[in-house]
Amino acid sequence: MKKGPLSGVKVIEFAGIGPGPFCGMLLSDMGADVIRVDRDEKGGSKHDISGRGKRSIKLNLKNSEDINTCLRLIEKADIIQEGFRPGVMERLGLGPDECFKVNKGLIYGRMTGWGQYGSLAQAAGHDINYIALTGALHSIGRKNEKPVAPLNLVGDFGGGALYLALGIVAALYESRNSGEGQVVDCAMTDGSASLMTMFYGFISSGIWKEGRGENLLDTGAHFYDVYETKDKKFISIGSIEPQFYALLLKKLEIKDDIFLKQMNKGLWSELKDKFVLKFKTKTRDEWSNIMEGTDICFGPVLSMEEAPYHPHNKERKTFVKENGVMQPNVAPRFSRTPSKIQGPPPFNGSDTDEILFDWGV
Repeated sequence: MKKGPLSGVKVIEFAGIGPGPFCGMLLSDMGADVIRVDRDEKGGSKHDISGRGKRSIKLNLKNSEDINTCLRLIEKADIIQEGFRPGVMERLGLGPDECFKVNKGLIYGRMTGWGQYGSLAQAAGHDINYIALTGALHSIGRKNEKPVAPLNLVGDFGGGALYLALGIVAALYESRNSGEGQVVDCAMTDGSASLMTMFYGFISSGIWKEGRGENLLDTGAHFYDVYETKDKKFISIGSIEPQFYALLLKKLEIKDDIFLKQMNKGLWSELKDKFVLKFKTKTRDEWSNIMEGTDICFGPVLSMEEAPYHPHNKERKTFVKENGVMQPNVAPRFSRTPSKIQGPPPFNGSDTDEILFDWGV
C-alpha cells in the first residue's frame, strides 16, 4: 500500500520527457498510484529517476482496442496528465470531452510550453525559448555578458512541472466538493512569468534596472555573488541585511570605511574587485570553516558529486541512494502522512497485466 498525503489517488501519466514525468514523480512520492502509459516496450532504466514509484502499461494509442482500454482506465482515474502539443489527445480520441463523458470528476492536466491557445501554441520549443519570452532569460547573466540559461529549471521544472502539480492538486481538492472535474492548462510561459512576479514589481517601483548584473540579486551587488577561492573552487555570499553584512566584514577582517557604504551602487564594482582578491587568499573549505553556519548567509558551491555528502544534507537525508542510484529525496516533508520513494522506475510495459487487474479493467 502506497503511503503519503495522496495515497489512494489514481493518476494516468502519458509518457513524455522532462517536466511531465517530473510532475508525475512528485505525485507518486506523495503516495499517488501513477500509471505511465508507454507506447513502446523498449525503454526503462534505473537512472530514469523521474520514473520512480510508477508502474508502466503498454498501449498503442493508434489502436482502437487500446484506446478503449485507456478510456476504461480513465473511467477509474482521478487525474490524467499529458504533455503533447494542443490537439494531439483530441485526435487520438482522448481529449477532455471524450474523457469527461466517462468520468465527469476527472482532473485533466495539460502541460505545454506555450499553452493550449495563442499564436505560438503549435510551435515547437524548449525551456530556453519559453523563459526567453517572459523576461526571465534576459534577466539572468553578468554585466556586459549575454544571458545565461539556468539549466532547464525555470521553464520546464519550475514554471511547468511544479505549477502543473499545484494546479492538479488544487483542482482535485475543488472536485471533492463539486463532484466536477476540469482541465488544468499549464503553460511554461505562464509559469515562468509567474515566477518573475517579484521582479516585475521591482521594475514597476523603479528599484530594478533592465541591465543584467546591475541589481541586488543578479550579481550586481558585491555582497550577493559567487567568488572563486584559492583552490579554484567557489563560495556563495548573500549578506543583504545590514547585520549580516557587518558580520561578513568582520569575518573577512575588513576595516576599510568604504565598505560601510553597502548600498551605494556606484561603489559596487570597486568593492567587488576587492572581494575577489580577498576570497582568493583562502581555500573554499577554509572559508567554510570561518563562515558556514553563521548569519553571513554563506554556502560553499558544491558539485552534484559533492552535494549528497555535505553534513547538513546527510543529516536531513536530502539525498538517498535507491536502487544503486544517488538521487534527491522526496520534498516537501509531511509530519503525519510522510512522502516516500514508492519504488524504482519501471521498464516500459512491465506492469501491464498487474495494472489491468488492480484497476479492474
